[in-house]
Amino acid sequence: MMDQIRHIVILGGGSAGWLTAGVLAAEHRVNSTDDIRITLVESPEVRTIGVGEGTWPSMRDTLRRMGVSETDLITQCDASFKQASKFVGWVTGEADDYYYHPFSPPQGHGEVNLVPAWTDLKGEPRYGDVASFQPRLCERGRAPKQAATPEFAAVANYAYHLDAGKFGLFMRKHCTEKLGVRFIPAHVEGVETADNGDISGLHTREQGLIEGDLFIDCTGFSSLLLGKHYGVPYISTRDTLFCDTALALQVPYPEARSPIASHTISAAQRSGWIWDIGLPTRRGVGHVYSSAHSSDESAERTLLEYVQRTAPGVEPAGSPKKIDIRPGYRETFWHRNCVAVGISAGFIEPLEASALVLIEMSARMIADELPATRELMDVVARRFNERFRYRWSRIVDFLKLHYLLSRREDSDFWIDNRRPEAVPPRLLELLELWRYRPPSSRDFHEIEEMFPAASYQYVLYGMGFRPDPQEHLRRLDNPAAGLRCIQTTDKLVAKYLKGLPSNRELIEHVATHGMKSA
Repeated sequence: MMDQIRHIVILGGGSAGWLTAGVLAAEHRVNSTDDIRITLVESPEVRTIGVGEGTWPSMRDTLRRMGVSETDLITQCDASFKQASKFVGWVTGEADDYYYHPFSPPQGHGEVNLVPAWTDLKGEPRYGDVASFQPRLCERGRAPKQAATPEFAAVANYAYHLDAGKFGLFMRKHCTEKLGVRFIPAHVEGVETADNGDISGLHTREQGLIEGDLFIDCTGFSSLLLGKHYGVPYISTRDTLFCDTALALQVPYPEARSPIASHTISAAQRSGWIWDIGLPTRRGVGHVYSSAHSSDESAERTLLEYVQRTAPGVEPAGSPKKIDIRPGYRETFWHRNCVAVGISAGFIEPLEASALVLIEMSARMIADELPATRELMDVVARRFNERFRYRWSRIVDFLKLHYLLSRREDSDFWIDNRRPEAVPPRLLELLELWRYRPPSSRDFHEIEEMFPAASYQYVLYGMGFRPDPQEHLRRLDNPAAGLRCIQTTDKLVAKYLKGLPSNRELIEHVATHGMKSA
């Protein structure tokens, strides 16, 4: 049949292109069949951004299904283990202002409401500390597994921090050598269009015309196919999420065996926030800020002051790299026979490391619902667009929640973030519901939510949001069951602190001895 989908062409490499290629090639066994071919075209003249260094736990399953060795990932991508995000200074900016968003759900989640038992505790400890064992593991720098734990298995749920540039090269090697992906280093100079308006091929300087049936746009901010060729509009979220610029640095450790943080640090500043990611050989540190509330010079001073405060006497490796962010996403992600994945589909500040997981989700849906024919592609495209419009809007809601709940008054940035006109109405509606009960799965429509109810609970209660206590008295809550869950958390903390190595100890063990196969 002439309209069968047989050849997939991915334009652009980096994390987006090679993850997508790997997911598709593994799912459709490209290396052992002629039914589907995958070609990735990447210009040798284009450099990737290379600062997407935080992942979600979903990455473990994605890589496992591709046949990746976790040992190789750790050793070749300068990767470390991540168990949570720590938000510093987001509520008041005071010295003791921090909370965690861990990867493990609250004890008894979905069955027991911990809030009444938690608020009854003397001194009202941090919600994350009573709901999950992971914040206290992170505070002590513990790894999420033991040296004897097999690859991809976990004692505590985890993701990775990794060098994005090395990760792209690592994935390219794996995809081309193990999964049957064809790689063409070439510069695209034009797009060949079929009579029906589809893309029929890419004109390249080095290899001439490369024809295909489905084209995946992984060209980053330039969005050569979906944005420039098809002119699909971009929906700005600048009126809700103000941060539109980032400065990135690499910071050496003071000593070769300095501790490696088991979490991403997000430290609030006057006009934005700073990410701090610990890799085995260095830290990745960057300042995300609003250009309407800060000059570039002021943002750079803030970033360098943070580096000196957290690593006195250590000089960063080079000058800050500036990244202009257009916060928002495409009106449509799949148009005709072209689908955008990664930054070409949209980009929002990396507050909760959503960029790579969106790539994973996009690649997985394309692989799972890969249309057999061109006619069926329109059906799949409609479903894809509906699903990802929902997901992007949920990301906006969740990130905005962090700003909306802040009580900081030290700059216009924080005050402006709480203005009613800057808050999505659907988020305000949910907050009204949550004054009377915790967030639950009933509040969200998808089985595979970007941010499930547990994530909302960690942020809400970590930032000081409290339900109406009188309403709790009228509900059929069970404080005794909640207290038992909190006691279980304490027991797990004691057990894991005793049995788990530090993050650096585990990484050094992997580098020397590797991990057991799953």
